[in-house]
Amino acid sequence: MTTQQHKIGSGFGARSTAAEVLHDIDLSDRLAVVTGGYSGIGLETTRALAGAGAHVVVPARRTETARETLAGIDNVEVDELDLGDLDSVRGFAERFLASGRDIHIMIDNAGIMACPETRVGPGWEAQFATNHLGHFALVNRLWPAIARGRGRVVAVSSMGHRRSAIRWEDVMFERGYDKWTAYGQAKTANVLFAVRLDALAKDAGVRAFALHPGGIMTPLQRHLERAEMVAAGWMDEDGNVLLSFKTPEQGAATQVWAATSPQLDGMGGVYCEDCDIAEQADPASVGSDPSSPSGGFSGGVLPYATDPEQAARLWTLSAELTGVDAFA
Repeated sequence: MTTQQHKIGSGFGARSTAAEVLHDIDLSDRLAVVTGGYSGIGLETTRALAGAGAHVVVPARRTETARETLAGIDNVEVDELDLGDLDSVRGFAERFLASGRDIHIMIDNAGIMACPETRVGPGWEAQFATNHLGHFALVNRLWPAIARGRGRVVAVSSMGHRRSAIRWEDVMFERGYDKWTAYGQAKTANVLFAVRLDALAKDAGVRAFALHPGGIMTPLQRHLERAEMVAAGWMDEDGNVLLSFKTPEQGAATQVWAATSPQLDGMGGVYCEDCDIAEQADPASVGSDPSSPSGGFSGGVLPYATDPEQAARLWTLSAELTGVDAFA
């Protein structure tokens, strides 16, 4: 299978910040939607986009917390959205569409990681439902505004996608649950979503990208006990971080770059990392480390996560589960 997964030499790197990526970019006539844009790298994404002139809409499950956190950042509005509740997704989309505005940048940033077994909606596994299905339904419901904006949709995945392909025989973990495998499947789904959306949307002038933001200490780790992070070598017994994690400002850079960079004009359906397109990883090099969210892997994207046939199959399944498909 041929691949577009090759570095383009963007001039940015792992330590670039979101503000640096946007240094020469004017977003004063752009509207961005950033899910989870009030915490961790989402907050820094909102701050950077607004700083470049964009009007940023932040759908949030905890609206009061979001408003408090975003106070003092101009050009930002908050609305209610729970990605694990499809009625909430529909409600947000209907309110936004009623405003008549276009969406030029859509960043599917919100997510959960390695949570205890949790069921949402009709009994769906929470990581797949929240990280993938909620965003799938949201983008499809917002499609009229996204299509008018002729911009980009960015799905925030992770190198954790290498922990699992889509488990077609048991997507919802009804035969036993493993929190890291579930996270891996959900992150693979994020990449496949971008691959299929790009194929469907590019004739309308909309392109889609997925990415790994890097290792960052944020509230994403809320479900991990300190002992687990100590065992993984992330921190010592006193909570001091040991690894060279990115700062939140650096962690936000790749999704901001994917959403705005003119270097990606005419491209789409690719997986990015460190503010560049990632190389395709060799499946034979994959190892496994249960203590690591990535499974102990290095950079790049595994072929199953960018396979167009897998992407089309997942799109069909997601449309059946959510009852939404803007391209049907």
